[in-house]
Amino acid sequence: MFSLLLTCTPAQEDELVAELQEAGTTGITEEPGALRAFFADEAAAPALLDCFAAFQPQLRREEDTDWEQATRDAWPPMLVGGRFFLAPSWNTDPPPEGRIRLEIHPGMACGTGWHPCTQLCLEALERTVRPGMTVLDVGSGSGILSDAARLLGAARVIGCDVDLDAVRIARELVDVPMFAGSVAAIRTGVADLIVANISSGVAELLGLEFARAGRPDATLILSGFIEDDLPEAFPPRELLRRDGWACLIC
Repeated sequence: MFSLLLTCTPAQEDELVAELQEAGTTGITEEPGALRAFFADEAAAPALLDCFAAFQPQLRREEDTDWEQATRDAWPPMLVGGRFFLAPSWNTDPPPEGRIRLEIHPGMACGTGWHPCTQLCLEALERTVRPGMTVLDVGSGSGILSDAARLLGAARVIGCDVDLDAVRIARELVDVPMFAGSVAAIRTGVADLIVANISSGVAELLGLEFARAGRPDATLILSGFIEDDLPEAFPPRELLRRDGWACLIC
């Protein structure tokens, strides 16, 4: 049994967790500025060190421990915004009164709910989703924002992502239509609300498609970037901030 300590930024965590799961980790815990992943097969250590070299891996021999339980302990349920109770699939705690249970799946594509941008998008959805709306989730990852919009009462939710693996996983996790592709494939004027947790640069490139896919009075929620890198093409009606990250409601 051994572990690898991998240095990473908050923006890299979701994707790194997914890669570690694919590499066969038996458990993952969080440490300041890093993730520690545990592996049972010591013969795999050299290949894993090479595979994750970009994250400055540090190898440590470990005593036999229930790392599955350690991983579960590292992902406790949490409250986000005024309405959500985020809980991993193995947690059976009931949501506090007035809260909606939103199930998360650590290691299954991007979108565990722990990143500040995901949390900001959830808060923005709380403020903007109304019953009867059609919501479009661009760059849907694990589908967490699509699922949140559905739970908030949207009549129709559509998710899309250019990552085929993310779409496959999201289809298994959430009861929302998901397709592999970009917003360019969406019918003109279909969305009352568009949410996109993507980079600032990609948001700028998709600006015209957002305008085309949304109805004339549509709301646009954008996040996935730091406060110093706001996309200039979208003057916000409201700006949400957390830990140096930003979310625009336009």
